[in-house]
Amino acid sequence: MLLPLPAFAQDQDGQRDPNEIVVTGRGLEAPPGDAAYDVVTIDRDRIAGTASGRLEDALRDAAGLAQFRRSDSRSAHPTSQGITLRGLGGNASSRALLLLDGVPQADPFGGWVAFPAYLPARLAGARITRGGGSGYAGPGALAGTIELESGSPAQLGSLALDALYGSRDSVDLSGVGAATLGRGFVTLAGQYARGDGFTPIVAGDRGPVDRPAPYEQAAVALRAVTDLGGNTELQANLSAFTDHRDRGVDFTRVKSEGADASLRLVGRSAWGWSALAYLQTRGFASGFASINDTRTTVTPTLNQYAVPATGIGARLEIAPPIGGGVTLRLGSDLRRVSGRTEELFTYVAGAPTRRRVAGGESLTLGGFADASYESGPLTLSAGGRLDHWDITNGALLEAPLAGGATLTDSRFPDRHGWEATGRAGAAYRLGTVTLRTAAYRGWRLPTLNELYRPFRVGADATAANAALDPERLSGAEIGADWRPTPSLTFRATGYWNRLTDAIVNVTIAQGPGTFPGVGVVSAAGFYRQRQNIDAVTAKGVEFDSRWTAGDLSLAASYAFTDSRVSASGAAASLDGLRPAQTARHQASATLGWAHADAGASLTARYAGPQFEDDQNMRTLKGAFTLDATAALPITRGLALQARAENIFDAEVQAGVSGPGVIERAMPRTLWLGARLRL
Repeated sequence: MLLPLPAFAQDQDGQRDPNEIVVTGRGLEAPPGDAAYDVVTIDRDRIAGTASGRLEDALRDAAGLAQFRRSDSRSAHPTSQGITLRGLGGNASSRALLLLDGVPQADPFGGWVAFPAYLPARLAGARITRGGGSGYAGPGALAGTIELESGSPAQLGSLALDALYGSRDSVDLSGVGAATLGRGFVTLAGQYARGDGFTPIVAGDRGPVDRPAPYEQAAVALRAVTDLGGNTELQANLSAFTDHRDRGVDFTRVKSEGADASLRLVGRSAWGWSALAYLQTRGFASGFASINDTRTTVTPTLNQYAVPATGIGARLEIAPPIGGGVTLRLGSDLRRVSGRTEELFTYVAGAPTRRRVAGGESLTLGGFADASYESGPLTLSAGGRLDHWDITNGALLEAPLAGGATLTDSRFPDRHGWEATGRAGAAYRLGTVTLRTAAYRGWRLPTLNELYRPFRVGADATAANAALDPERLSGAEIGADWRPTPSLTFRATGYWNRLTDAIVNVTIAQGPGTFPGVGVVSAAGFYRQRQNIDAVTAKGVEFDSRWTAGDLSLAASYAFTDSRVSASGAAASLDGLRPAQTARHQASATLGWAHADAGASLTARYAGPQFEDDQNMRTLKGAFTLDATAALPITRGLALQARAENIFDAEVQAGVSGPGVIERAMPRTLWLGARLRL
């Protein structure tokens, strides 16, 4: 019989037994100095309770968090699913650092996030820090940090099973089991999802080549935590996923797969400490096609048949007992990634004539210190990082398939450098109000994808750039939190961020023509290249609130962002424009009711208009959507459930390509099913 592990153990008098073993499965506690930053938490019930059942949907409860495109992981191209915050868009690589149990989750090669790998029901919650720079969490946190934490048996229960059937012959199955075993616990989670999909191109722009885009995805995660004695616990994680999608026309199948393993030791004695090691493997393949203006014919243009990548890393940190209101964390982290793209291109009569292999390696090694000080109503925070980076073994090989002389055989120079970053903040409590302010710096190394892999969207093609420099961010913010009652909270933050050497896709020319790194671009397409531009400056405000009253709850979030590009030289035409895929207004609100095993929720979201391209020539309209969920208990532990996504079937525009052809995100989708909780 599976039994939940209590959050803490007590004797009959309500006091904890000092001989009782308590295993949490968590890392070190967040430092008290984080009170100076804009931190939003999303609880377990909300993460597992969205209408879509997708993690990326739940994270959007923090307004300002966005992916490069508005589609979710059932229809978007995986490489467009990087995440960012605060209007620092214009690029599909993640500018926010995503962690799961302390392990960086961005793809080692591309920096995007494999969202189908995460079953929301196995998570304990999410902690989102907007801004904050590259602090103790690690490099790469330009726009913020998103920390996911796996659940324990006390949070997950003994067994949870969900089965739903939805529109377009869609199936969504998931299960989570948890048990206490000896001096620790084990959890096992699995999911499977499939659907016939919808046609991505809107009805008015479709042609004979357009069809529905099916998907099929599966993931499994095993976790074991045990007590080793001496207030030390060992946490072991093993997970894998597979993801097959289609882009709605021939020759555009996409396959992603991966496996992760990690070990973490956590000590909770007078000296807190943590030691982490992890390994990530990824495989990716994608086809690309060219479609004529009338969408009557489609031909293959690029076959990225293999993009293998590996990431390995380690982290060591200590929290010595300082006392006097001071909390200190010291540590070091390392991450090495390697990968390559293997492609067939330059198609003649429907067959490839050339092969390309490009890739390299990068290494980041850093040390950090983070200190907090608490004295009555005052909390101070200060921290710094020093990182050394290397980009090595970059190469590009192009050769004809029929044999003969090599067309390109380039070896890019190895590069290295140092980055010093830091942050400081203060918070002061005045009764029910807390005032806070912070300033910070952060940085991000270009991904191997940005350095070496070209890609296509419709008729448009974008070339890689092996000479890209790291991005660097400076920022400051001021805010206030007001909690007039325990059940009501308001939070407001104003910020200013400047991202220098920002990596964006810069338009170079319009087809027709043959261009370096991508080949043929039709008259309907544009040729772009990833380049560092002078800067992207973003300033804005964020508002968050939460209210609870018995079984009712209401959470709302709004973000306004004014982002502008500063550019010169080859990118001078972008100066003063807005970054691509960056909305000025984003908002989210959820009204929920829960009583025992019954519940219902209604979620409204708004994303304002944004530009598809760097030239601000193609506009994606704003969109308002409404989702709903309901659960009706039948017997103890068993309930019927219904979900509705995009109830009014709003046209959520995700992209514009070629001669104004619009791609949409998920249309109205209805689900019916059952859930079992033991």
